[in-house]
Formats: sequence, structure tokens, C-alpha cells
Amino acid sequence: MPLPHVLLSAAVSLDGCLDDSGPERLLLSSPADFERVDEVRARVDAILVGAGTIRADNPRLLVNSAERRAARVAAGEAEYPLKVAVSGSGELDPAARFWHTGGEKVLLTTDDGARRARALGIGADVVSLGPALDWHAALEHLHDRRGVRRLMVEGGGSVHTQLLQQELADELQLVLAPLLVGDPAAPRLFGPGAYQSGRLRLVESRRIEDVVLMRYRPTAPGTGGRVAAADRHWLGLACELAELCPPSDTAFSVGAVVVAADGSELARGHSREGGDAVVHAEEAALAKIAPDDPRLARATVYSSLEPCARRASRPAPCARLILDAGVRRVVTAWREPDTFVTGPDGSGVLAAGGADVVVLPAFEARAKAPNRHLER
Repeated sequence: MPLPHVLLSAAVSLDGCLDDSGPERLLLSSPADFERVDEVRARVDAILVGAGTIRADNPRLLVNSAERRAARVAAGEAEYPLKVAVSGSGELDPAARFWHTGGEKVLLTTDDGARRARALGIGADVVSLGPALDWHAALEHLHDRRGVRRLMVEGGGSVHTQLLQQELADELQLVLAPLLVGDPAAPRLFGPGAYQSGRLRLVESRRIEDVVLMRYRPTAPGTGGRVAAADRHWLGLACELAELCPPSDTAFSVGAVVVAADGSELARGHSREGGDAVVHAEEAALAKIAPDDPRLARATVYSSLEPCARRASRPAPCARLILDAGVRRVVTAWREPDTFVTGPDGSGVLAAGGADVVVLPAFEARAKAPNRHLER
């Protein structure tokens, strides 16, 4: 199912603390960074926090700039992003500022939590996700029922931890403050547990007064049929590569990326690359990798279009090239139509060869865009 783009936002001390254990909130960001956060809030569809953050910080979570709110309204959006609280128990203070400021609010909770929240008179649309909290169900609800495409998560540490461990976070915006808390009871950004392997990719670092903003994205692919946030990033890149293809009336425009299990990009390619009128995207990418590269066995091929099962221009179709290279996982956006061959079934060839094939239909429109002329 399509999910929102999930952006985790947090400020931490040099020793990784979100706060100290005192009664007053420890301010870690600088005034200029608070302004940056306000700008990010104005660009998202919803802002989410866990119950612990509401209890500890009593936040309002508003877009403070009148100009930014006016710009949202001018663009046809609500003045404030949707405010989302998540609580398993539903035991929250109905007088908290979260419920009485800003625009629309929703509480995502459990069956038992919904009964408690309604009895307390919580000022929000109370939505039960079932007997237990389910982050996939929460994100699907926000995407499908609330129209949320970009979700900003502002805490707390347990929420950030769960979303990262379940590979649902698309981006981490981390502000490092020049403070040392040194309090063993202080809340920390991330808790122990099993995280996805591989290095995060640093996409930006910026000094803002006396703090440093660092933006990271996960890069390690999922495994088998399990979809990770990085799968969406890499398939998006494959769709971008498809736009580089010289147009053709006799072949599709396709982009492909080969990514190792640790998130390292091994190669990329696109149809008709380098002036070769018949080269396919997967073929172009795989040709740049040594055939004995041991990383291929656990790599993922991302292709904007399902790898071909038959072709007239070369002896081996791309599905066979992928299997012969040892790759056993393919993520694609669009099943091949029968525009040029009858009954194409690259996924069937791959599956018969022991490969897992994952289709992400949310990217289909992007994959089709460079091929619109073929639909005439």
C-alpha cells in the first residue's frame, strides 16, 4: 500500500539526549533552527507525536508564521497541517494544548484506547487501529483516509525508534546541539533493538547558529518481499533515470539501479544509454559490474518497468540477465504492457528462477511518464 513520506525530526545533545530529567523542557535548538522547523512544518500535510511527548512537553505543534499559513491557504491547503497523536492507552489529558490549538486533530489508538479517549472527551477524531498499535495501519490510514503525503514526526524517542526499526522512515532530520546532558535518566533519541543494516546516506549538513542540521536517508534495500523505505528511494531514482532515455517509438524508456544489501549503489543505467539503440536499462547497469562481484547475490535491481522476458534485439532478455548475474530480488513500478510483445511476463521468469519480485504501484505514473507517446 502507498504510504506517506515519513520525515523524523529531532534535536539532541552531543551525548544523544532529547531532554534532561528536570521538570522544565530543555531547549536544544537555536532560534534560527526553530524558524527552520516552522518552515518544514508549513510544507507537510501532517505532524505526528507520541503520547509521551504530549505528556512531557505539552506542545502546540503549530505553524507560527502567519505568512506561511497564508501561503498554505492560498495553495488550497488547510491553514495548519493535520495534527496526529498516537497512544496505545488513550490516556491523555483532554486539557493539553495539543487539542486546543491549530486545526484538525486525530488520535490513532487501539480499541481499548479509543474507549478511554472518548470517555475522557479528547478533542480529536479518535481512530482505533485494532487491538494493538500497528504503524503500517497508522500510515495507511493517514495516506488513504486523510490524504497525507508528507508526514513530519516530532517525537518522542520511542516513536522514532519504532519507525526506524520497522523501516518506515524515509528521512531523518537531526539537529546536534552543543550541550552535554550527562543524565542517565534523560530520554534518548533511539533505543536499543534491531535496526536495518547499512549506512544512512548524508544528504545535507548545515550550520545554523550554534547547532548543526544533518539530513539522512536510509539506503539499505528490504529483503524478500518486505518493502523498506530505501526501496522507495531507489525506485524513484530508477524512474528519474528513465527520463534520460532518448525517445523511441519502438522501445520503452526505462531506468535501472543495482544496489547492494548494505545500500551501496553498484551501478545504474537507462535504455539506449551511450548511443546504443537497443540496450535495455537493466542490461546497461549490469554490464558495469564485474560478473564475479560477490555483492550481486544479495543485491536488488530496481527497474522502472518490469524486466523483459523476451526480446528480439539481443539473445538474452533482462530477466535472464538478472538471474544469470545471481541477483534474487527485483523491485519495479510497472508491469510490462503488451505494446511490443504478446503476454510479457518478466516477473514470472524471475520468480521461476527463485527471485523475489516486488511491485510498488505508487510509482507507476512516474514510470509511465517518459512513455506516454507510446499510448497513442
